[in-house]
Amino acid sequence: MCGICGFVGKGDEQLLNRMMASIAHRGPDDSGAYIGEARDGLKVGLGHLRLSIIDLSPAGHQPMPDDRQEIWLTFNGEIYNFQEIKAELRSKGYEFRSATDTEVIINAYREWGQDCLKKLNGMFAFALWDCHNNSLFIARDRLGIKPLYYTETGLGLAFASEIKALLEIEDVKREIDIEALHQYLSFLWVPDPKTLFKGIFKLPPGYYAIYKGGRLQTKQYWDLRFEVDESRSERYWREQVLESLSRAVRLQMISDVPLGAFLSGGVDSSSIVALMSKLADKQVQTYTIGFKNEDLRYDIIPDDVQYARQVGKLFNTLYNETLLEPQVVDLLPRLVYHLDEPIADPAIISSYLVCRAARETLTVLLSGMGGDEIFAGYPRHLAVKLAEFYNLIPQAISNRVTAAMRGGGAGRLTALMRNTKKLARSAAQPAKERYLGFGTYFTEDEKYNLYSDGLRSATRGMNPYDKHLEYFDRVKSEDFINQMLYIDIKTFLPCLNLTYTDKTSMATSLEVRVPFLDHELVELTARIPPSLKLRGFKRKYILKRSVERLLPKEIIYRKKAGFSAPVRAWLVKDLRDMVEDLLSEANVIQRGHFNYRAVRQLIDDNLTGKEDNSLKVFQLLTLELWQRTFLK
Repeated sequence: MCGICGFVGKGDEQLLNRMMASIAHRGPDDSGAYIGEARDGLKVGLGHLRLSIIDLSPAGHQPMPDDRQEIWLTFNGEIYNFQEIKAELRSKGYEFRSATDTEVIINAYREWGQDCLKKLNGMFAFALWDCHNNSLFIARDRLGIKPLYYTETGLGLAFASEIKALLEIEDVKREIDIEALHQYLSFLWVPDPKTLFKGIFKLPPGYYAIYKGGRLQTKQYWDLRFEVDESRSERYWREQVLESLSRAVRLQMISDVPLGAFLSGGVDSSSIVALMSKLADKQVQTYTIGFKNEDLRYDIIPDDVQYARQVGKLFNTLYNETLLEPQVVDLLPRLVYHLDEPIADPAIISSYLVCRAARETLTVLLSGMGGDEIFAGYPRHLAVKLAEFYNLIPQAISNRVTAAMRGGGAGRLTALMRNTKKLARSAAQPAKERYLGFGTYFTEDEKYNLYSDGLRSATRGMNPYDKHLEYFDRVKSEDFINQMLYIDIKTFLPCLNLTYTDKTSMATSLEVRVPFLDHELVELTARIPPSLKLRGFKRKYILKRSVERLLPKEIIYRKKAGFSAPVRAWLVKDLRDMVEDLLSEANVIQRGHFNYRAVRQLIDDNLTGKEDNSLKVFQLLTLELWQRTFLK
């Protein structure tokens, strides 16, 4: 796990050094730089910051050349099947000087060109300079586990693991992309390929790009195909899921440094821990976080710690538990800096703190992330089905229910009302719009009231759902359950969950691996009938049946908690002064994006419990912190 950056253009060694210094936290063990000449008189710069995981020797130094010094590679990630590819390349006459997966990528490119990507099983983002072809080849893994940003300016093309490295380039202007802002307020995050910075883009998952002769061409090399097989029995799929997950965990346990697991007590992380305990030759280290009861009373977040303790004891893990009392006033600005873009999910705080705790003893942590996206585990997957039953309620009764909810509530009741209102608001819509409604925070009407006249004019005609609808169109012939999962895998997973996981873990120099996102397991789930993913009202049905031989039923079938944080408690208490300061009338008017009266109403209704506006207020607070951090 590392940080990479570089350029092809009019840059120099000083620029490359500045870019590398901005992301030094990603690789504390080693650093390296390559400066070369392109045929058109331009410079090529490749930078690398190393967090040593495989082959800790100096032989793993990057950027790494091939034996002819015609190919140079800077690489972030892990290739789990590199030994298998290495054996195949050796049979073709290739020789190796190191035990690294980096050298395997170089020789795989020499043998198969861009098609080498189809051979790789892992998480990766890399840049490869081909002196012979005078071209830069950049690529990102299939699911988007590792990030890769790029920008084109008058100086040429630049790329990096984090946006802050690109901001070291003088030609890169620190301006807001208005369409991206419109999307951010809908979803809490910005869909690929845009970022909130105008002119800076994310290479989408499963894509590569070639930069040659001053032109950048992108191409998709992988997509998820649903080829559902209805001929197999449930028992067959249970065995296949467990076998594939076991293989993924075994592959991802390969490490030359200490390795452990995040344990929430849910079925995903508990399954990972159970399999690690079977495969490991020593006790598995696990890390669990919890919150104070005083904070939890404001949100519908169950206390998971009791289940995590049970799983830790069952598998005799080296169990580490932390009760979080974060100094959020100090922590939030630091996280906004590390995230590069505002991501208004309070889980960023929980993620950072568990990574920081684990880094005291470990360098690699396995996570259960991805299970919900491939097996249909989110409440919104179930809500689409529940909405069908809600629509059977006579109109007069449903109108009374909606009216009753306008009164708000207190504590957890307020948060429950928020989710119930979403259901009522979206239930009458067609299935596609219903799903999108469940993932929306500021509706279009709410944004109209929030926006200043200038922002209303600038966003007129923009549809924040354009990217989602494009993906829906790709799978329009599939069962709607699979349609939802496809959209999640293309948007919610890489743009929110994987983005904040990468940034918060690398802020602490920790590598996080995600066995559920092994692409062979993901492709397997695309063949499983959707009725085995969401069966009746049982989410992740086939996964839960598959791991019954590993875990007790009270762990498998308990109520889902989700990975979040008590944001409403923090906004009412710890962050209250920060909200009043940063979202003051003077600051809101100076920015010019929003109508202050609408902002004030959101804050007041959240404080009194009239409405649960916690995530909306957190969005606005995070956005203001981001502007203060990155915009001049």
